[in-house]
Amino acid sequence: MKTLYKVVAFTLVAFLFESTLIYADQTSSNRILLASAEKLPDNEGIVVSTLDTAGYTYMELENGSKRFWIAAPTTKVKIGDHIRFAESMTMHNFTSKTLNRTFNRLVFVTSTQVKVAQ
Repeated sequence: MKTLYKVVAFTLVAFLFESTLIYADQTSSNRILLASAEKLPDNEGIVVSTLDTAGYTYMELENGSKRFWIAAPTTKVKIGDHIRFAESMTMHNFTSKTLNRTFNRLVFVTSTQVKVAQ
């Protein structure tokens, strides 16, 4: 009987430990999905893609169901980072000659801040 309890206890501990590892591995992916699903303040978003040029970092952000692009002074960011920015000016149908790309709407920002999860 003691052996049965030990086997059950060991199995339970192994299951909990494995679940914790799986949760830790998926945390960053889930953080992106959870954070992007909820509505953030208008001057914030979750980075879903980036493009770097001389002097600028273009970031596609997601905020709730809305996606939009910002252009900031060169910034080191990663996919999934939660960004807060200070908006300077919005331009419609902006063409970047460097990227050879036209953005339907591009928000130029003076500064960005990566928000650290608490």
